[in-house]
Amino acid sequence: MIYRLTRSAASIAIRSPVRSATRAFSASTLSRNAAVAPQISEIVDKIEKLTLIETASLIRELKTRLNIQDIAMPVAAAAPAAATPASAPAAAAPVEEKVEQTEFKVKLEKVDAAAKAKIIREVKNIIPGINLVEAKKFVESVPKVLKENVPKEEAEKLKKMLEELGATVVLE
Repeated sequence: MIYRLTRSAASIAIRSPVRSATRAFSASTLSRNAAVAPQISEIVDKIEKLTLIETASLIRELKTRLNIQDIAMPVAAAAPAAATPASAPAAAAPVEEKVEQTEFKVKLEKVDAAAKAKIIREVKNIIPGINLVEAKKFVESVPKVLKENVPKEEAEKLKKMLEELGATVVLE
């Protein structure tokens, strides 16, 4: 019995340093970041310490600030993009008054009750990081700004697409 205690105590003493050495080696940034700038390495180290929720929030904020759209957005906007040239003269009239304005706010003013479900799905696709319930609350609380600092072309596409679905949209 003494042999077993000694053996298990010895194995614990032997295993612990091995585990901590392995853990220290895996956390080492020397071998992984040999060709990476120190600034980038610091940022990655900070991101590495974030929780999953904080990381999701960071991604959402980066998409908003850098105007990065989800991949599904361009595919959904492809059909209305084909119809945009026909409506370009009508949409160009208000823009001619403010020639210097290059970025717009897309504001959802009213929603047709019959097309509410389709508009909710589109709003979910347009705004990154929201789920269907949040999109429904957004649509039900109109008038609201859907997107800010949107280039003219994209703003017109969004307006045309949402108006085809039954919403009233204003570009500010």
